[in-house]
Amino acid sequence: MTRKQRRLTMIGGGLAVLGVAAALVLFALKDSIVFFNSPSDVVEKQLPVGSRIRVGGLVEPGSLEKGDNLQVKFKVTDGAHQVAVRYQGILPDLFREGQGVVTEGRLEPGGSLAADSVLAKHDEKYMPREVVDALKKTGRWQEGEMRTDAHVVGKDSAGKDAGEKKP
Repeated sequence: MTRKQRRLTMIGGGLAVLGVAAALVLFALKDSIVFFNSPSDVVEKQLPVGSRIRVGGLVEPGSLEKGDNLQVKFKVTDGAHQVAVRYQGILPDLFREGQGVVTEGRLEPGGSLAADSVLAKHDEKYMPREVVDALKKTGRWQEGEMRTDAHVVGKDSAGKDAGEKKP
C-alpha cells in the first residue's frame, strides 16, 4: 500500500468513527433535543411517572389557583389536551391566563406536572410555531394580530394591514 493510499484509508476510517460517534450521541439525546412537549404529546407518549419534561402551551383561562406559601396550580393546554401543573415559587411578571408558557418539572401520577420552573413568553404577540400549529389543528386558532417565529400577521404599528413579513 502506498503512502497516499494509507493516508486516505486513515482519513476514511476516522470519518467513519466520527459518523458512528455522532449517530450514537444523537440517538442518546433524541428525547432531550425537543425544547418542549405539547400537552397532546404528553398524553400520547404516556411518559413514565417521575420523568423530567418540559410542557409548552397556553395557560387555560379559569384554571389558575393561588394557594398559601406561593403555591400555584394551573393547566397548560394546546386546545386538544391539558396538563395540570403544580408550582411553588414566584411566577414571571408576564404570566397570566391565556398566555403562552413553558413549564419544566417531573411528571406525577395522573399525568400532572410538579414544575420547578415556569417561563412566560416575552411578548403578548409572540407564540411558538408549534403552539400555533396545534391550535390550528384543533380549530381554536384565531386569525389576527399574532407574531410567530415564522412571520408577523396582522396590523403594523400604524394600524395598516401588514400582511406577512419577516421579523
